[in-house]
Amino acid sequence: MLTPLPRPAAIQPDEYRRRREALMAQLPTSAALVVPGASLVTRSHDSEYPFRQQSDFYYLTGIQEPDALLVLLPSRAEGQSVVFCQDRDPTMEAWTGRRLGAQGVVSLHGIDQAFENAERDDLLPELLDGRELLYAPLDNPDAVSIAEEALAHAQAGMRRGKPALKGWLDSRPLIHEMRLIKSPAEIALLRHAAAISAQAHVRAMRTCQAGLSEYQLQAELEHTFVWHGASGPAYGTIVGGGANACVLHYIENSDVLEEDTLVLIDAGAEFDLYAGDITRTFPVSGRFDDAQRALYQVVLDAQVRAVDAIAPGATLADIHQGVVHDLTAGLIELGLLEGDVQARIDDESYRRFYLHSTSHWLGLDVHDVGTYRLDEATPRLLAPGMVLTVEPGLYIPDEDDIPAAYRGIGIRIEDSVVVTEQGHDILTDGVPKQIDEIEQLMVKK
Repeated sequence: MLTPLPRPAAIQPDEYRRRREALMAQLPTSAALVVPGASLVTRSHDSEYPFRQQSDFYYLTGIQEPDALLVLLPSRAEGQSVVFCQDRDPTMEAWTGRRLGAQGVVSLHGIDQAFENAERDDLLPELLDGRELLYAPLDNPDAVSIAEEALAHAQAGMRRGKPALKGWLDSRPLIHEMRLIKSPAEIALLRHAAAISAQAHVRAMRTCQAGLSEYQLQAELEHTFVWHGASGPAYGTIVGGGANACVLHYIENSDVLEEDTLVLIDAGAEFDLYAGDITRTFPVSGRFDDAQRALYQVVLDAQVRAVDAIAPGATLADIHQGVVHDLTAGLIELGLLEGDVQARIDDESYRRFYLHSTSHWLGLDVHDVGTYRLDEATPRLLAPGMVLTVEPGLYIPDEDDIPAAYRGIGIRIEDSVVVTEQGHDILTDGVPKQIDEIEQLMVKK
């Protein structure tokens, strides 16, 4: 029986408070900011999908209940942070579980003031009254509706001499810039999600054999996630055997694994809303054949060199260009491309085999928030506390002009990495990626 991994400490209310204060410090004192939480989503008839909190709301509050609203009011004497939450309702709580209520929001989450949603229609206009700017996530219909109602209310108040609401601005750039640098507590949660994910990949490698279905490896992965206390997968689990590995977001996971093929698994656990993200590719039989080994080594060498390049001051653009160079050179060496490396990069011939970028941010979302460039001409420099993936791949189409030994092979290798003061730390090194290590792990006892 698996021994569950010891849980890391949860992020404490004081850290959420510091985040709110840091955000408000960027706002004019006459501004307000609203961030709605997520609502339950119907799956079918009267059944809902498992609830997952909206990431920005969670980042600022730590509250996991649906239908909540955060209001930040800089310089408000009665309290700068206000949350509207679900009403306490004994009948509903008998069916779906105890609700925090206003008192619980304040006592458990360090919010200055809280009110139940039954009071929201009356109290929210009063809280926003006299505020000259409103910040809100402008991709959220509920937030836009709040902004429009605040504007209508302010326009009506102007007749009585109240200040006008000058307009609203998108809150996401401010919040997402903060989310880009992870705190030590966040990195601990990401490390734990990575450790769970690594154990799941190891289990899948050990279980794999010809004749199993892709969904059976998916079951091994997701069983391990939940066994260790994760809520489940952080994104749709990809188990692609054979040519299915060439479909980047293949999630059907319905085919039978064949003896002489590779299987690509891209899967990660979500723990306390923080995402793990690992991809490994390995032989169903436990042994790479010559063509698989040669192609895999090209991807592995590019991936290792890209990880090694991660350090403060590096850029994702430079890391990606290094991967493109290495993969293109490897494709030429194997006869899948011809000519000069730089010429094949310039004419983008390599893109037939490598379709995606090398990295993305990782955090509360698997493709986490934060810009990759400061402007069109200026790539962002990596800094300590950033967490990113490194995931080069090659995807060889099953077409007549391709040497038969390489047709229909898809390979991707992905690790999650945190930038440190000294360089970097690989969060996902608990699952092997070297060829001999994979083959040793997969030897059937």
